[in-house]
Amino acid sequence: MSRLKRARRILLLVAVLVVFVLVGAGVLSVGVVRQTFPQTTGTLQIEGLSSSVSVKRDDRGIPTIYADNAQDLFRAQGFVSAQDRFFEMDLRRHVTAGRLSELVGSGGIDSDKVIRTMGWRRVAEAELPKLAPETRQYLQAYADGVNAYIKQAESPEKMSLEYTFLRRTNPGYRVEPWTPVDSLAWLKAMAWDLRGDYNDELARARLSRNRNLKQIQLLYPPYPYDRNQPILSADDWQPAAAQQAASIEPPALKQLRGTDGRHAVDTALAALEAVPASLGRGSDIGSNSWVVSGSRTTTGKPLLANDPHLGLSIPSVWSQVNLQCRTVSEACPFRVSGFTFSGVPGVVIGHNDKVAWGMTNLGPDVTDFYLEQTSGDTYLRDGKHEPVRTRDETIKVAGGPDVTITVRGTAHGPIMSDVVPSIDDAGDRLAVRGAAQTNRFAVSLAWTALTPGTTGDAIFALNKAQGWDDFRKAAALFTVPSQNLVYADTEGHIGYQSPGRIPVRRSATPGSPPGYWPAPGWDSQWDWKGYVPFEDLPHTFDPPEGFVVTANQAVTASPEPFLTSEWDYGFRAQRIRTLVGGAAKVSPELMAQVQGDVRNTYAPSLVERLLAVQVDDFTGQAQRLLRDWDGSQPGDKSRDSAAAAYYNAVWKHLLEYTFDELPPEIAPDGGSRWMVVVEQLMKDPKNDWWDDKTTPGLTEGRDEILKRALVEARLDLARELGKVPSTWRWGRLHQLDLKHPVMGDPSVPQVVRGLFDRGGIELGGGNSIVNANSWNASEPGYGVTTGPSMRMVVDLSNLDASTWVNSTGQSGHAYQDHYSDQIDAWAANEAFPWPFSQGAVSEATDDELTLVPPGTPQP
Repeated sequence: MSRLKRARRILLLVAVLVVFVLVGAGVLSVGVVRQTFPQTTGTLQIEGLSSSVSVKRDDRGIPTIYADNAQDLFRAQGFVSAQDRFFEMDLRRHVTAGRLSELVGSGGIDSDKVIRTMGWRRVAEAELPKLAPETRQYLQAYADGVNAYIKQAESPEKMSLEYTFLRRTNPGYRVEPWTPVDSLAWLKAMAWDLRGDYNDELARARLSRNRNLKQIQLLYPPYPYDRNQPILSADDWQPAAAQQAASIEPPALKQLRGTDGRHAVDTALAALEAVPASLGRGSDIGSNSWVVSGSRTTTGKPLLANDPHLGLSIPSVWSQVNLQCRTVSEACPFRVSGFTFSGVPGVVIGHNDKVAWGMTNLGPDVTDFYLEQTSGDTYLRDGKHEPVRTRDETIKVAGGPDVTITVRGTAHGPIMSDVVPSIDDAGDRLAVRGAAQTNRFAVSLAWTALTPGTTGDAIFALNKAQGWDDFRKAAALFTVPSQNLVYADTEGHIGYQSPGRIPVRRSATPGSPPGYWPAPGWDSQWDWKGYVPFEDLPHTFDPPEGFVVTANQAVTASPEPFLTSEWDYGFRAQRIRTLVGGAAKVSPELMAQVQGDVRNTYAPSLVERLLAVQVDDFTGQAQRLLRDWDGSQPGDKSRDSAAAAYYNAVWKHLLEYTFDELPPEIAPDGGSRWMVVVEQLMKDPKNDWWDDKTTPGLTEGRDEILKRALVEARLDLARELGKVPSTWRWGRLHQLDLKHPVMGDPSVPQVVRGLFDRGGIELGGGNSIVNANSWNASEPGYGVTTGPSMRMVVDLSNLDASTWVNSTGQSGHAYQDHYSDQIDAWAANEAFPWPFSQGAVSEATDDELTLVPPGTPQP
C-alpha cells in the first residue's frame, strides 16, 4: 500500500470516528462514509433508458459517457452527475429557488429573501416553455437520470455525508425529484455573480453623500487604452453606424446627488452581501482566455487556452465530462468534452470534434437601479400613480417558524430596498435638478436576467457547432450572463464573439455613461429602449494579428455599442499579449506556461516611488528587497518571493491609509482599478485622498503615506514571518483554504469542517496577474479569495494532446479518492492528458460501468 493510500485510509477511519461520535452511529464502520460513494463498475438498471450506456472513468474519476441516442446520453449524464455531486446540486437548487432555509435553517433566510424578491426560479419557470423542443427533451432526460439516482439511493444519508450532519438540525428532510427548472435556475446564479456595475453604481451613489464629483471620479478612472489594448482593434471590428444614437444624452437632469435614497442604497448593498456567491465575489471574478492561429503555432493548427477566475471552494464549481454519441447523426449529434456545472446538462466550456471555445466574463452593465417615488401602494410614473406590483412569499425554515415577505415591484423590476428591513428607515434627502427633495425613495432593480432568455438553447448549440457560422448562431442564443467567447476549429480558423442581452439606454446624468448613477424611475424616458442587436455586437473572424486575448479588459476602444464603463484595467491581458505576441511560434507548452505566469506588471512603477522614500535602517532592510525586483510573485523560497511578500504588505497598508474614509463594503480590494487610481494619485502628492482624517491637526501628503506604509509593512511581516526579510516568502502569506459551501461555515464545529475542507495551500500570483490567485486588500490577511477555477489548453491539431485540470477533483464526496486529487497539480500549474478519441479514452479507462434499461438480463 502506497504512503498516499495509507494516509487516505487513516483519514477515512478518522472521518468515520468523528461521524460516530457526533451523529451517534450505531456501528463503527467504514461503510458510514463509503455508502455515499458512486458505483463505477459492473451493471446498473436505469429507468427510462432505451439501450445500454457505457460510463468509462479514468484514473481521476472523470467520466466518458457513450450512448446510442441523445436522450440516453443526457439521462446517463444526469445519473452520473448525481452520483458524483448530488449534494452540491441539491444545495444549488435550494439557493436559486430562495429555499436555502429549508435545507440549512435560519442561516439561509437573508439569502432567500433577496432571491425570492428577484424571483430567480419564477423566471426559470417562464423560460422553460420558450426553449427549443429538443432542449426541453435534453433537460428532461437529464432530470430523469438524476431522479433514477435519487430512487436508487433511497435516503439522503446514502447520497452524501453532508446529509448525515444536517439531519441533526433538519431531521425530517426529504429529497425532492429533480426538474428541468432546477437546471435552468442555476443559470440565474451564474448571471448574478457575473453581472457588471451593480456594486459600483451603488458605491458611487453612496459616496455622493460626502464626496464631490471630482473626488469620486478619481476612484473610477477611464480605461488606459494607451497602455493596455482592448480585445479587438479597429482593424478587427468597426461598430455599426446605426448604434451611434444609442448613447445620446439629453440635458434634462443634473447629477443625482446627496442622499435621498441613502436608505435605498445602503439596503441594496446589504442585500447584495446576503446572496451566496455561487461563482465568487469581487473585482477579480473574471478569467483569461486566448486563441492563437495555426500560422503562429508550432503545431500548424490553432491553440486555445482558458482559465476562468472564480471563487475557489471544495468541490470545485466545475465538473468534467466527455459526452459521446456512439454514432454521430442528426438524432444524436454530440461528441463533446469539457467542463460543466453540476446540475446542468451538456458542456459549458470545452471542445467537440471540430470546434473549441472558451469564455471570460464580458461584465457588461446589465443592471440599473431606479429611484422610485412610492406612496402607499402606488409609485409615480410619468405624472401618474401606478399600482405597486405585489406578491407574498413564504419561506420555510428548517427547525424554525415560516417567514412571510411581501415582494414589491415596479415597471423596472423588484424593489430591492424592501429586502433588508433592519436598515434604518430614515434617510437623508437628495437633490434632483439642484432642488432638495422631501420624500424618501425606494430603489428598484432592472436586470436582464429577470426576463426569460435562451441560454439553455445556447449550451446545446455550442456543443453541436461544426464551424464559425454554427458558433455564431449559438452565441446569438447566449442571453445571460454575457461572456467573451473565443473560437478555434480544426480547419485552422479562430475568432471572437461578444454575445448577450445588452440594454440600450440613455444616461440620466449628463457627462456620465449610461447606468453610472441610479436613475429617476418616475420618468420613463430613462427606461431601457430594447437591446443591442446581435449583429452589432463586437466580433472578429481570423483577425490579421493571428491571435485574440480576452482577460476582462475593454472589448473595443469604440464607445458604441455601449457595454460598460467598468472594465478590468487590462494588466493581465497585456501581459498575455506580450508573452504570446513575442513568441516566434507558440507551442502548447508555452500556452500552459503563460497560464502560470506570476509577473505583476504594475508593481515596478510603484516600486520606483517606494525606493525613493527615506526610511530607517530597520525598514530599509525590507525596502532593499525591492531593488532589482521585476515584479514576479512566486510562492517559493526565492528572493522574488520575499520581495513579493513585502511589496504586497506595503500595497495593503498604502490602500488602507489612503482610503481610510471609505466604508468597509466599498473599501479598496487592491484589484486593477485601484492600481490605476493610485498611479494617478501619485501625480498629485497633495490630493485630499492622501490626508488621514484620523489625525486631526495634520494634513498628510503622498510621501508621508508611502513612508507609513513601508514602515508598518516591515513591522507586520516581522511579526508574521520573522525579523529577517530574506527568509520571507509570499506563499506563507498567500494561502488558499478550500472551504465547503455549507460545512465550511465558521458556525460548523471545526472537527466537522476538517472532514470537508482542505487548506494551507501556498500559492504564488496575485491581483491582476495572469496566474490570478487574488486576495482582498480590505480584509485581514492575504488569503486567496478567487483564482483559476480550472485550466485547459486545447490543441486543434490533435485533440487528444489537449490538457486540462480542475482546482479540486471530480468527486463531491469527502474522502473519496477523487475529492481532492487534482489540487496539487492545479496549484503547481500542471495539467493532465485530456483523452477524447475512442482509442485514447479506452487506454485511459480505469473503471467501466454499464447502464441498462430495466429488465435487461444481467451478464
